[in-house]
Amino acid sequence: MALAGSRCALLLSTILLITAVASGAKLSKYHYYRTCPRLETVVRNKVNDIVNADLGMAPGLLRLHFHDCFVRGCDASVLLDSASNSAEKDAPPNFGSLRGFAEVDAIKATVESACPGVVSCADILALAARDAVVKVGGKYWSVPLGRKDGFTSSLVEANTSLPSPFMTFPQLVQNFAAVGLNAKDMVILSGGHTIGQAHCAVVIPRLYNFNGVAGATDPSLDPTFANLLRTLCPSDEPLTFVGQMDATNGTFDNNYFKAVKSRRGLFPSDAALITNSFGRRVVNRAAKSPGSFLKDFGKSMVKMGKIGVLTGSAGEIRQVCSAVNSS
Repeated sequence: MALAGSRCALLLSTILLITAVASGAKLSKYHYYRTCPRLETVVRNKVNDIVNADLGMAPGLLRLHFHDCFVRGCDASVLLDSASNSAEKDAPPNFGSLRGFAEVDAIKATVESACPGVVSCADILALAARDAVVKVGGKYWSVPLGRKDGFTSSLVEANTSLPSPFMTFPQLVQNFAAVGLNAKDMVILSGGHTIGQAHCAVVIPRLYNFNGVAGATDPSLDPTFANLLRTLCPSDEPLTFVGQMDATNGTFDNNYFKAVKSRRGLFPSDAALITNSFGRRVVNRAAKSPGSFLKDFGKSMVKMGKIGVLTGSAGEIRQVCSAVNSS
């Protein structure tokens, strides 16, 4: 009986995997070739305007796509509003820190003017993330298109699905594996922190109360960097903005990995990347070769962009990104 149950479980897992792969395979960079041929130009121009007005929107748009894909797949569920404050955007990892909602609405409005009722919010998120990265120095990658928008958004699912900045290397690997990404994807996608920003709340436990010991500092932190962080983050000011996560914060490059390698990663999850031999190899290679990192980042972003996508009749093309269409 147990053997039969195991076979059923294996069969179900295989079916789900095949479904996920097939779903991703339905995406195509030519999806809007006839219905909205100027889509990529329209989105790119709007994203360039947005980032020119506020450089911080580059990491904002990238993070928005990332947080969307890790919860229910890349279905724009992160954009949905909830009258009861129970949507993904209301979850603690997102509320107050996730940016770009108004900007995505503006991109959607521009796209709707060019191609009414054709382009999904999920595809706009994927394109906007790519274009924001390219705008600040990243390498272009081709974005497969054809996603549909989902109908559900859950605060509870966001809390359980999103990776935490306090995770260890094994926890990060497990979290990414749950959505079909491997350990290399995890390390490479962490490189998005090169344009990231942070508040002191994540850093303070490493400076003053490491492992629950009052006055203890995380020994994995470079001592000089720890002293600098103490000047930026007093123990009683968790909401203070610590700022950039590497030396060239406004540019998408490999300096994040140089910082991590030098024990100057801000988050515990950044420091965790070099606690594992495989992680160290990926970090060292990315730190040494910017071209290699930028190429790998695009590959992992394409892979991430295929997580749990809805295609065909499985979803819809929202008229407004923050609400499902009225029946």
